[in-house]
Amino acid sequence: MEVQYLEKNSDYASVLEVLLQLRTTYNVDSLSAQIDKQQSNGYQVVYVKSSEGVLAVAGFSVGEKLAWGKHIYIEDLVTNTEFRSRGVGKFLMDWFKSYALEKGCGQIHLDSGVQRFPAHKFYLREGFNIASHHFSMVGIQKS
Repeated sequence: MEVQYLEKNSDYASVLEVLLQLRTTYNVDSLSAQIDKQQSNGYQVVYVKSSEGVLAVAGFSVGEKLAWGKHIYIEDLVTNTEFRSRGVGKFLMDWFKSYALEKGCGQIHLDSGVQRFPAHKFYLREGFNIASHHFSMVGIQKS
């Protein structure tokens, strides 16, 4: 297994197909366009690949905030359904921990949908804490 950065190469379509397992409101074209847009603002995509194909995909950014200092925020993280429970997620998390140290980041953050219980168990096992409630307001309209 190895971690690679997303490029528009022979793996590109396979990476998008795995990411679509998490981001189901997109299609290949709209997902590709959104990734391009976000990359212009520092969003990065990495993936785990083996001889079997694309095993997992993660989108993230490095930033600084008053509350967290320099940190990594994992925006998207999905293990290909064909390869779950094989250590791929742990492999990718270990990469993130090393990358955070390399970039001088003191923290890694992510949000996870309240319904994703298996993911929560994984994050807790990997050393994450449930540190806050995330509040959102969608469909904002002028009052």
